[in-house]
Amino acid sequence: MTPPAKARVVIIGGGVVGCSVAYHLVKKGWNDVVLLERKQLTSGTTWHAAGLIAQLRATENMTRLAKYSQELYGNLEAETGVATGFRRCGSITVALSEERKEEIFRQASMARAFGVEIEEITPEEVKARYEHLNTADVVAGVYLPLDGQGDPANIALALAKGARQGGAKVLERVKVTGLRKTGRRVTGVDWQSEEGSGTIDCEHVVNCGGMWGHELGRMAGVNVPLHACEHFYIVTEYIAGLERLPVLRVPDECAYYKEDAGKILLGAFEPNAKPWGMAGIPDDFEFDQLPEDVDHFEPILEAAVNRMPMLAEVGIHTFFNGPESFTPDDAYHLGLAPEMDNVWVAAGFNSIGIQSAGGAGMALSEWMDSGAKPFDLGDVDISRMQPFQGNRHYLFERSKETLGLLYADHFPYRQKATARGVRRTPLHEHLKARGAVFGELAGWERANWFADEGQERGYRYSWKRQNWFGNAAREHMAVRENVGLYDMSSFGKIRVEGPDAEAFLNHVGGGDFSVPVGRIVYTQFLNERGGIEADVTVTRLSETAYLIVTPAATRLADETWLRRHLGDYRTVITDMTPGEAVLAVMGPNSRKLLQAVSPNDFSNEAHPFGTARDIEIGMALARAHRVTYVGELGWEIYVSTDMAAHVFETLEAAGEELGAKLCGMHMMDSCRIEKGFRHFGHDITCEDHVLEAGLGFAVKHGKPTFIGRDAVLRKREEGLRKRLVQFRLTDPEPLLYHAEPILRDGEVVGFLSSGNYGHALGGAVGLGYVPCPGETPEQMLGSSYELEIAGTRVKAEASLKPMYDPKSERVKA
Repeated sequence: MTPPAKARVVIIGGGVVGCSVAYHLVKKGWNDVVLLERKQLTSGTTWHAAGLIAQLRATENMTRLAKYSQELYGNLEAETGVATGFRRCGSITVALSEERKEEIFRQASMARAFGVEIEEITPEEVKARYEHLNTADVVAGVYLPLDGQGDPANIALALAKGARQGGAKVLERVKVTGLRKTGRRVTGVDWQSEEGSGTIDCEHVVNCGGMWGHELGRMAGVNVPLHACEHFYIVTEYIAGLERLPVLRVPDECAYYKEDAGKILLGAFEPNAKPWGMAGIPDDFEFDQLPEDVDHFEPILEAAVNRMPMLAEVGIHTFFNGPESFTPDDAYHLGLAPEMDNVWVAAGFNSIGIQSAGGAGMALSEWMDSGAKPFDLGDVDISRMQPFQGNRHYLFERSKETLGLLYADHFPYRQKATARGVRRTPLHEHLKARGAVFGELAGWERANWFADEGQERGYRYSWKRQNWFGNAAREHMAVRENVGLYDMSSFGKIRVEGPDAEAFLNHVGGGDFSVPVGRIVYTQFLNERGGIEADVTVTRLSETAYLIVTPAATRLADETWLRRHLGDYRTVITDMTPGEAVLAVMGPNSRKLLQAVSPNDFSNEAHPFGTARDIEIGMALARAHRVTYVGELGWEIYVSTDMAAHVFETLEAAGEELGAKLCGMHMMDSCRIEKGFRHFGHDITCEDHVLEAGLGFAVKHGKPTFIGRDAVLRKREEGLRKRLVQFRLTDPEPLLYHAEPILRDGEVVGFLSSGNYGHALGGAVGLGYVPCPGETPEQMLGSSYELEIAGTRVKAEASLKPMYDPKSERVKA
């Protein structure tokens, strides 16, 4: 079949994900859908996938997508007549250490909050469900009865048939050779086949190219950071009498086992992966496999023979090595590319493409059809990727690690070990010389905590108190009781300026930006549903210029949101992040420290809360913003990068007399959660209504118009259906991280969106939404609350006001 001359959308890539996107778009009524596959459907990665279809993922919405995939695959055969091989065989994950046991038991608690059926089981119960397993050193396990497996290629072919039945054109052996662009839109797709070549004029393009996704992205001027890695598995000879078995995962040995037609498939996610395709993927690649590497796989096989002794008695039928694509953070790429206005991405599925494809196709088609995300997709939204992460050398180095992280211990605060040191603030070397232990976020090296003299400068991971817990506690209390300094240079800084800057911001933001020069406005950018797209502070620098400060991880997404709503406003948007360093000076003695190094007046009268002033500091010029994310009196000092070191040295020298302490990001997070400050991406997302998040004070609904205003007014009339509540455990020992179930009067009603330890409050603190339709705050707080941690329920106090300094008297000083 010859490709048509026009289409509403062209989907590039005929693996399971591309077929799913086509299937779901025709279900939405898109009857002008074209899918182009360079060779044959499934011939890239899909055909050799293991076909494991699990329900539970790390967050509620990723779990929602995985559960949807299961339900879809269970019904596809009846709809299309193509057998998908889907069956619910259940799955078992076993722990070989106490740390892994806590991880999987915490996951079990989380699963119940997400509505996933799960059961914690003993080693004896593991043995009863999987008799072939050596359980001598198994500590515990979890069993998910509704997990399943399927035939990957047939699932894709069933989706493709369903798409064709809905009117889509699914064309094989048609290679995309180029994309035609005008401004921020692709207008046509150039193709070539054995029959000729041509161009399809189109309104949308979807990059479902899998391991070719990076290359396809370059054609469109879009950054799709991913890299192919070698992925190994073996299939045994037929084993007589082998009954159907659950999928088995032994993450401590990097291994998974799947029974299939009387054989055992043993697969691995080894800690040190082998990147592949650095010089490009061969043009004739089709249903290909890579050379065997028995030496690389041998440690996995050796452990597996001990774990499942019958493997020593049976031959290997197949040793398989095939490529899979992996992303820098082990989460796939989905959504509208930041660089373009009609280029969509669904690629980089990190070896979970089969279980993710159904949900990803559904979510992307909803987004394309309505123009808005159906729910929070921040975990996988491609706008989270930074431009530099498309660098090939970076991807090569990082991909060595990310494959193995799938089965590594998922400890809290775990840092990536590869491809580090790319982005450093102007204060990096100063902090390093003083004991900083760095973490990485969006490529930025950030001081997370400071080691004491003689202390190991590194993380010792655990689900209990880690080796830096005491250090962060001292930093926390220095900010609460004295003064602390910390580097905030990595936070995004976006300059918005021009004759229409004020009008533009009043349109896109919920706050009132018609304020005097020097005023700081804390507010949110809302979507039409009243959900929160960005959480920002905006400082008016002049009559025509503003500075927006955003979290480091969302700088690109927030800038993209602004650009997509710019319209005809006479305004220029510029990323200024690298241009200024930011040093926070926070704590009861912050005023005293600043007055020791500056001739300026930092009194309440001269420099009230929520204002910015130009100041002198040492021999430098800077700008002091009186705001706080830690809930104390303090200033953020903005200084050009060339003078940052001087300002740091000046403050450090003056701070010695006061006992000022250098602090890290762990301190900032523990302080902010004590104060009940929200963390974007966790406590507040695009699907959390600004009023239910308790941020109505930051939205000026009296303005005549702004994005989301109608939704804010409707919610005020209808009343809140849920509220964000702060919790503190009454037992000072347990720790909270995120997703721990919230129990109200003994019933699970939600889960924590974030957690940390409140060193000043004397216990772990968390934030989470609690349903409250028609209830008063008094009724909500009249209940008894508990939080579940790895299966154990712990009593918790609940509050709708900040537990620390509820009237903000310390902030206002």
